[in-house]
Amino acid sequence: MSNVTIKDVARLAGVSPSTVSRVIADHPRISPNTKERVRQIMAELGYYPNAIARSLVNQTSNSIGVIRSRLTQGNFANPFFPAVIQGISSVAYKHGLSLVLSTSNSFTHEDEECLNLLRQRRVDGVILLASHRQDQLIPRLAEAGFPFVLIGRYEGSEVINWVNNDNTGDAKKAVSYLLGKGHRRVACLDGDPRYVVSADRLAGYHQALAEHGLEVDPALVEHSEFSVDGGYRATQRLLQNGEFSAIFAVDDLIAIGAMRALQERGVVVGEEVAVVGFNNTILGAYVQPALTSVHVPIYELGQIAVQMLTAQIYGSGTFPDQQMLQAQLVVRGSA
Repeated sequence: MSNVTIKDVARLAGVSPSTVSRVIADHPRISPNTKERVRQIMAELGYYPNAIARSLVNQTSNSIGVIRSRLTQGNFANPFFPAVIQGISSVAYKHGLSLVLSTSNSFTHEDEECLNLLRQRRVDGVILLASHRQDQLIPRLAEAGFPFVLIGRYEGSEVINWVNNDNTGDAKKAVSYLLGKGHRRVACLDGDPRYVVSADRLAGYHQALAEHGLEVDPALVEHSEFSVDGGYRATQRLLQNGEFSAIFAVDDLIAIGAMRALQERGVVVGEEVAVVGFNNTILGAYVQPALTSVHVPIYELGQIAVQMLTAQIYGSGTFPDQQMLQAQLVVRGSA
């Protein structure tokens, strides 16, 4: 039957349309027998409740927002984002939730779009894929009492829900690995300094050098976009500034760009210059030589973020307000 309405279901089930609406919302005051009869009629008629109508009954949108990191306009080219969104989707699907993706390309527009999604009840809560320094969105969300979870670390004073890996500690271990192999001139390709993740990984680089009694040479630190081209250009600048025997890059795409720049100069990566990346995304295993990288459980970051958010919104389970996931260095041919 085509164009089946809620009135058709109600008539055949012998109940009022409002009772059908309450069955759709799984209202506790509707008896199990009535729920079973109405659901059977719905199945026989092929009636699928309209999501907007359902939201009017239970005062939820059955959707969550995913706010991208705003790192660059092309940031979804980075394998981190499809992996974390897959993790988010896997749990959202189990809860019957839709995802609304914010795609603004500036901080101001991104913040307003996120707030409008919540004010207009188009989503029940949001997941932020990263935070930036002096972030204005997070305190506004906290002040308004909107449900949200951050994937990353927040520098402000508000107590918020977050899931992350220890970017400073994990970067420190990666650089210490290079120093332990005898490298003393280790360069760092950091990301956009406006972002907390860039600052944290750069701090780990500094800490590793300090523990080995080495000072930071400013000529060996370059900032880059989170992209292959960014890493390529930053490495070209490094090659003009000084001598080094290893590179620590805060992202795999940056590291792959560094390898390309080195190889164009005739440098044998893994022998003459070691390269270590971060995130252990799928691309790193397929470059030559394969990339040594810090493995971050990206998929799990997305899964846990949704579990935290649904616990806030719907009371579906209990989860800690903050979780720190473990990362580990995966050693391959590049270092």
